Amino acid sequence: MSEQTIVHHWFEQVWNQGRESAIDEIMAPDAHAHGLTHPSGTPVRGPAAFRDFYRQYQAAFSDIHIAVEDTVREGDKIAARCRVTARHTGDGVAGPATGKTVEFTGLCLARVRDGQIVEAWNHFDFLNMFRQVGLTLR
Repeated sequence: MSEQTIVHHWFEQVWNQGRESAIDEIMAPDAHAHGLTHPSGTPVRGPAAFRDFYRQYQAAFSDIHIAVEDTVREGDKIAARCRVTARHTGDGVAGPATGKTVEFTGLCLARVRDGQIVEAWNHFDFLNMFRQVGLTLR
């Protein structure tokens, strides 16, 4: 599977299909997800820590869909420009559930080795997401 296919597969299987078991298939055991924070406040390193992050978002947002709108590849790295849509139906990540639909964009630069993501730099517009559900940051 090419780097581009792996990144598309990640977003489709893990986020769009909600297939948590795909995390262990696609993410390397020693992976580091820069820009994402574990519920404990620590960096996300490895599939177990990512699952905790993932479950937190899945509990707060239903109907999550991440569309990969564009990709660029260089060597073992692939950049993906994404658009996220979801409905804020659970308490937690963005405060009490509002039922509001959110839409925001982001970028993910992933490094792939032996068919798995080993490192990813994530830059999603979570501030815009928070504003859409009425959460203000001071």
